Amino acid sequence: MVFDTRLLTGVGVMAAVTDAGNFARAGEMLGLTPSGVSRAVARLEVRVGVRLFDRNPREVSLTEEGRRFHAQVMPLLAGLDEAASEAAGAAAAVRGRLRVSVDPWFARMVLAPKLQQFLQRHPLLSVDVSTSNYREEMMAGFDVAVRFGPPDVSSLIGRKLLDTRVVTVAAPAYLERHGEPHSPHDLVHHEALLFRNPQTGLPFPWEFHRNGELVEVKVPSRLVLDDPSVAISACVTGQGIFQSLAVGLGPLLSGGDLVQVLPEWSEELYPLYAYHPSRHLPPAKVRAFLDFVRETAPDTGAA
Repeated sequence: MVFDTRLLTGVGVMAAVTDAGNFARAGEMLGLTPSGVSRAVARLEVRVGVRLFDRNPREVSLTEEGRRFHAQVMPLLAGLDEAASEAAGAAAAVRGRLRVSVDPWFARMVLAPKLQQFLQRHPLLSVDVSTSNYREEMMAGFDVAVRFGPPDVSSLIGRKLLDTRVVTVAAPAYLERHGEPHSPHDLVHHEALLFRNPQTGLPFPWEFHRNGELVEVKVPSRLVLDDPSVAISACVTGQGIFQSLAVGLGPLLSGGDLVQVLPEWSEELYPLYAYHPSRHLPPAKVRAFLDFVRETAPDTGAA
């Protein structure tokens, strides 16, 4: 089989345009003129048979078909780069640019405080972090994606990083005003802060687990949020009771900003998964990131 090397060249130009945002900046990165970049993209579009970019005078953006194609080919380019590093005797080197799509809660409460430690460990690596709790096309342009919840049934490879408990918390000021619930059913007399499930658009139901028993309570609420970090901020100021993931809450609990309520009903575990698109061994930079998360996350309250 004869491989068309022009396809690989076109994919490289496509990746540069996606990173740069327009043909001019991509040309500067590649040492090409903007018209040269435009011609390379046009040839690639003819080769694959779809329009990859929407163009206007100031910027270009991937079409829906372009995003899917980009998500499929970027791991292949990363694999080529990894193979070249291994051939050059640098198999153990973690280098280049790591693109990570991370759940916002994990990014803010766990990853952000430790990123400097990760970068110091790997001085040849740069990290580009994007936060999202949605799963649609979560690999578009990324080397690895990190999401809470059961794994997707898809072509992606999911690797469990940790399990974390689901805990119910409130501020001391709130409990002073409203009293502390002594059973899950007492929560019908309290104000709950609800978190909207990004997959269904509906608030997560409140469940309580103890010794194999499960109790679901329909809690009253006037405040529904789509960012658990915002919900925690509201909880800390005494606006209501919140049901949260335990990972990342350690400083707020040990510092007295929050108090766990109904601790004997907090046996539910919720997983965190990392996803990458290939069944082959992921690049060294991805392996280093996953190892770092497994190493550091237990210190933040994971089960």
